[in-house]
Amino acid sequence: MPKCKKQPKRFDQINVIPFIDIMLVLLVMVLTTATFIKQGVIPVDLPEAKASQKEDVKDEVTVYVNSKGEMFFDKEKVTVATLEEKLSQITKDQTVILRSDKESKFQDFVSVMDILKRLGHEQLYIVTKE
Repeated sequence: MPKCKKQPKRFDQINVIPFIDIMLVLLVMVLTTATFIKQGVIPVDLPEAKASQKEDVKDEVTVYVNSKGEMFFDKEKVTVATLEEKLSQITKDQTVILRSDKESKFQDFVSVMDILKRLGHEQLYIVTKE
């Protein structure tokens, strides 16, 4: 009886188990990072009241640091002590936008960050240029 050569095994089906494993890992990553996304993005149509008072609260304030090291709080020139006093008067919910010149000293940036940390402000944006 002649020996016949063994034929290579044909793949008639695709094994999807590794694909499912990868998708589950990606799902876990998405779910864990989704908890860090800003809360309160659900649009709500609030009821109206005639006896309510309308408060003029700004949602954000801007702190500028120019290349000379001068600091501005909403376009008003301030010192580090005055900046800390003005930042202590705003609520912790207000967003602070920091616009620092690329030629400014790193110490000026650190001073502003130190003030914000000391006052407990966590809503901070640092604006950069693309």
